Amino acid sequence: MLNKVMLSTESRMRGDMQVRFGGRYGKTYCRKAVRRSVPSLRLARSGDIIDLGILIYRTNDISRVLKRIAEQTPHVHPVSFSFGKQDSFGPSFQQLEIVPLSSPALLSYLQGRGINLELAKRECSEARYTHNGKRYFAIAFPNGSGGFEVRNPYFKGCIAPKEISHIRQAGKARTACYVFEGFMDYLSFLTLRQESCPNYPELDGQDYIVLNSVSNINKALYPLGNYERIHCFFDNDHAGMEALRQIRMEYGRDRYIRDASQIYSGCKDLNEYLQKQIERKRQLQSAKGVRSQSPEKKNGFRL
Repeated sequence: MLNKVMLSTESRMRGDMQVRFGGRYGKTYCRKAVRRSVPSLRLARSGDIIDLGILIYRTNDISRVLKRIAEQTPHVHPVSFSFGKQDSFGPSFQQLEIVPLSSPALLSYLQGRGINLELAKRECSEARYTHNGKRYFAIAFPNGSGGFEVRNPYFKGCIAPKEISHIRQAGKARTACYVFEGFMDYLSFLTLRQESCPNYPELDGQDYIVLNSVSNINKALYPLGNYERIHCFFDNDHAGMEALRQIRMEYGRDRYIRDASQIYSGCKDLNEYLQKQIERKRQLQSAKGVRSQSPEKKNGFRL
């Protein structure tokens, strides 16, 4: 039976909702929504955010209200898209379902990016949702706080909350961690390793962190302190170099930190490198095919 997440606006407002969906390696993520009493907006008077806080937290202590507002602010994550022309508030995810990745269009998109489909199905799910009355679907990569990074051929964005994805292997704690900007680079690494070492890819020889945005680099610093070796697969641009610099500032004196972007120098990121490797392999195979089909002369010479 497919594990689904039904997150309609109505169900979120009711509360007392159990959300469960399949994770990687058979793990299950679970979130419990707690019912809370919320003041009716119809009874609310005009005022600013402090007036609203007094109503919500049921206290006239302004310092306490300010403290509670400050505590809640880091957990507010707006949903953002590159969806073409959108309203200023961004799209909403209505009638959201998280199901196993199976859409032929999404699998074709991943294949066009050079990604191994079996690995993609293991690491990702599929988000199906309604926006402005139309039905959409996208690849969904889970993060550590119950949110998802979502992508299809036309946009990329997130289902809040925005967070890093920390992928820990089972069993003995690993001493190395590989860090990526986005999940497409992470999938590209897994694909390259699987192709180069099909019998012993050792994909579980290290843990992984996917930032899901270089702006999340500070969130990755604390968990990276548990590793002796840190391998950074960032984009070959200013933002990627800045993320690497921050990790080196934090741990450069007592950790081995590797700039793995040198492997794919000349390419924007690891996925571009993967696609070029695949194209080069196709050209070599095509050239071999032409030579093998060339007619052989009677005296033994080849054309």
